[in-house]
Amino acid sequence: MDPKPQPNRSAYIQTLRRMTPEQRLLKAFELTELSRELFRTGLRDRFPDLSEDELHALYLRRLDRCRSRAS
Repeated sequence: MDPKPQPNRSAYIQTLRRMTPEQRLLKAFELTELSRELFRTGLRDRFPDLSEDELHALYLRRLDRCRSRAS
């Protein structure tokens, strides 16, 4: 049994099936960009005193850690 209810899952799947491959790809790019923005915003909230260069370096290090775990 799924521990987290997903009441909109079937509607979401139906919406994806109605989309063209190009639309799905564009949506994937959009969601990727949104994830990056949220990640950067979270880092900025946690480390408000960092300069933009320091924040960017931290962002890249954290992304690298995420990628390293997925391998």
